[in-house]
Amino acid sequence: MTEVIMRKKKWKLSLILLLIVLASIASSVITDFNAAHGIASIPGALQWILSNMYLSEQAMERFPMIMNRLLETIFMSIAATTSAAVVSIFLGIMGSKVTRINPFLSSLARLIASFTRNIPVVAWALILLISFGQNSMTGYLALFAGTVGFLTRAFIETIDEANESAVEALRATGAMYPHIINKAVLPQSMPQIISWVLFMVETNIRSATLVGILTGTGIGFVFDMYYKTMDYNTVALVTYSIIITVICIELISNYVRKVIL
Repeated sequence: MTEVIMRKKKWKLSLILLLIVLASIASSVITDFNAAHGIASIPGALQWILSNMYLSEQAMERFPMIMNRLLETIFMSIAATTSAAVVSIFLGIMGSKVTRINPFLSSLARLIASFTRNIPVVAWALILLISFGQNSMTGYLALFAGTVGFLTRAFIETIDEANESAVEALRATGAMYPHIINKAVLPQSMPQIISWVLFMVETNIRSATLVGILTGTGIGFVFDMYYKTMDYNTVALVTYSIIITVICIELISNYVRKVIL
């Protein structure tokens, strides 16, 4: 009996792998993607990067302006993430099975999370670009919408993992709903909630670069401007500044996580 079950599992696994291979081949044919040509072009691409993406003296003169734009991007990402976190905590409390007030509000909170999460930040930027135009508000709202969806889902799962016995104990004493949330739920969930917020700050700084290209703001605008004028030395400076900034923020974020978790 066990041998028959194992054989069925082996056949299913083989069938899934075969479907993945067929899907990969079909995708390559439809998109005219040639893997061999792609691999063969890597040495030429690396040679181009080494001969163009270096820091020149002229590019370094633009460093203060680039840092101002980079700081603008960082602050916009932090503002969008923290304001979205406040909304997400409320939606997370409404959506969690531990703290929900009624099934309708719980379903509504989960629906909002699912809807906003499943639309990529770039798609949000394109949608909002039509209404708000090319400005920092569009970038902020695009990051805010995407963050609300992700954090609400994360907060719901975090609060669901909270110890229900503490909640039940406070309910048994006749404690009010806000008191239960404040004394039993948030103290247990807050370290994980802060960890998710830090993660989203990192993610949004990366996303803000791409959003900035669309909305004409922040470091993304600077990157796009010098790329279009083929000033690759300045593009290299912008790219290296973004990479170093993201690594620094990730290191700080990891340290804070180690302290609070």
